[in-house]
Amino acid sequence: MSVRVRFAPSPTGYLHIGGARTALYCYLIAKAKGGQFVLRIEDTDQERSKPEYETAMIDDIHWCGLDYHEGPDKPGDVGPYRQSERMELYKELAWKLVDEGHAYPCFLSSEQLEELTEKANTEKIAPHAYHGQFRDYDLAEAKKRIDKGEEFVIRFKNPNKKYTFKDLVRGEVTFPEDMVGDFVILRSNGMPVYNFCCVVDDWKMKMTHVIRAEEHLNNTVRQLMIYEALGAPTPEFAHCSLLVGEDRQKLSKRHGATSVSQYRDQNYLPQALMNYLCLLGWSHPEEKDIFKVDEIVEMFDLNRFIKSPALYDIAKLNFFNGQHLRLLTGDELLSYCERSIPTDHSFHGQEKEWKIRALEFFKEKVNLPSELDEHFEVLFNTEPRLNEADTEELKDILSWETTPVIQSYLKEELTKLKESGVEYPSEENFSEWTNHIKKELKVKGKPLFKGMRAALTKMTQGPDLKIVIPLTKIDLLITRFQ
Repeated sequence: MSVRVRFAPSPTGYLHIGGARTALYCYLIAKAKGGQFVLRIEDTDQERSKPEYETAMIDDIHWCGLDYHEGPDKPGDVGPYRQSERMELYKELAWKLVDEGHAYPCFLSSEQLEELTEKANTEKIAPHAYHGQFRDYDLAEAKKRIDKGEEFVIRFKNPNKKYTFKDLVRGEVTFPEDMVGDFVILRSNGMPVYNFCCVVDDWKMKMTHVIRAEEHLNNTVRQLMIYEALGAPTPEFAHCSLLVGEDRQKLSKRHGATSVSQYRDQNYLPQALMNYLCLLGWSHPEEKDIFKVDEIVEMFDLNRFIKSPALYDIAKLNFFNGQHLRLLTGDELLSYCERSIPTDHSFHGQEKEWKIRALEFFKEKVNLPSELDEHFEVLFNTEPRLNEADTEELKDILSWETTPVIQSYLKEELTKLKESGVEYPSEENFSEWTNHIKKELKVKGKPLFKGMRAALTKMTQGPDLKIVIPLTKIDLLITRFQ
């Protein structure tokens, strides 16, 4: 059978970074095995599930480049692809389990359950030990009570035996027989619980592999019981490592931005985000760090998954973004960076060729387009912002006896260029100025280079003058001499 994997988010919020990583792994294993990647929406939480969250999730998945073969907007042969549209199937199969003796109606009220839980706590035993009161209740009698309108849930009968399975990441996992009691599979309002509808869907949608986060590991014992009772084939499971923050706790909002939409709004590159997430739980066989997702399809294998928790570090993500930013072509770089530059910024008034030259130069100095503004100061501001120490150093350089000589010469040369109709100096102009100051004005070394920078940029340090000066308008350069 062809490999089939699914990503099954709940539309109760925006797509989490951890969810995006799971979707990425599902996408990669499907492509690596020549299989199918399916999107299923688990929207049985009626109060919290919102259509707008589903739409946003699908948009984010597409933005990440994780194209699926089947889903709510790409129907296949095993739909529907929203759990809310499969309710009759869940109810039918829950009652099938009841009729076959694998489950039973339970009439315990919430008050009775609370009393039993308190009693169990007092006696220091697992609360579920008391919840099997209707386990062997006569089914015909139970159905009479149901027909009269009495409230009930359907509980699954725990077979009370150990369950062992081989996890593709964690190895052999064994669950003790008393780990869970007779758990609910259908609530009193008729809604199925996660563990039940998840199994039904994976079975009916012919999933061969279930790849998900480690936090779902304990759900597996209930699901194994249900697969067994339904006589359904059990998929292979892979439980990936948790994502944790710097405090080694599960990644959450307190650690900063955790949704894909937040990074999308902050103009991160999707290929950089996917590259970074891929390495938070998987290792490249050639120990490469920077790659595009589709470059690793042929070598992607579950055997290279890492068990230990993965530390989510925003500084590393920024580094990855910078690396991918530097891989962009000129046109790609311009399209990407323009979105982060304020609409009223002088950058937008420049010619396309100038913009690409400027971005190609400054891309080595930034990880995010939002960092460009401070670097652009040297191109657009009469007096770039300086800290206190640099301000004092600038005053010192301008007081050297050689600096006014350099200023006078440069102002004269720039004025000539302006009068001849030139808007920007060239690299050749800059080289000529440097040679003239060395040979004719006899200024060399530190006084030369520090003096030229102070005169032309009003800065004490910064980018290569041979590149940045030809990107600066002559009018602005002249203004700096006043």
